[in-house]
Amino acid sequence: MIIPNIITALFLALAISNTALAQTFSSTEQQVNLVELYTSEGCSSCPPADKWLSSLKHQSGLWTHFIPLAFHVDYWDYIGWKDPFAKPRHTQRQYQYQHANNIRSIYTPGVIVNGQEWRAWRRSVLPEHHAENAGKLSIKVDVNKQLSAEYQADIAKNQTLVLNIALLGFDLTSKVQKGENTGRTLQHDFVVLGYRTVAMQPNTKGFYTHSVELPAISTDSPQTAIATWVNTPKNPSPIQATGGWLN
Repeated sequence: MIIPNIITALFLALAISNTALAQTFSSTEQQVNLVELYTSEGCSSCPPADKWLSSLKHQSGLWTHFIPLAFHVDYWDYIGWKDPFAKPRHTQRQYQYQHANNIRSIYTPGVIVNGQEWRAWRRSVLPEHHAENAGKLSIKVDVNKQLSAEYQADIAKNQTLVLNIALLGFDLTSKVQKGENTGRTLQHDFVVLGYRTVAMQPNTKGFYTHSVELPAISTDSPQTAIATWVNTPKNPSPIQATGGWLN
């Protein structure tokens, strides 16, 4: 009976180890502000906004009250410097906001908070507008980098919702050789390195999705985090968000 007991103990230890390595993140019922910066290394007015976003790393309430993201867009690449973090999909997301009449025009640096244009970022004080009953979003990232999510909210169940998943990079540096920022060394945080969306299906408790692969990242990063949020298919404005540092 010794060998079977040893095998059982090994399986138990493995299960405990896998559980310990998995990470979970949850919001409360109060809405978490999603702060989106649309930026580009080809834009001479963007470095101050990038610096402002980086300063949010040190503010209380990070992840629990607000989640910053930097979407690098590609529409300035033509003027001499190709932004290594830019993606066409990031540009498309900004245009989605314009098509939904959430923003008036496409420009950088542009800040959107909870789906609405916010031009007062230079004050370094985030808006305090939170919906009190935004529902609870919970996610789990297992050891195989598979994500599961549940969203409990008082929303009609005769629809699907969209779950957005973004992997964020920190302490990233670029030495710009051409374009408007020639000769500058730019530093970035909260950079969206991987981004995808999946459908959340309704169930009796709310909405869910299981065993979703995390998006592939375009650049290695010294430190990473995850940001997730839900919205309706017709409007990119976030309803609720959660996230945090990844191991």
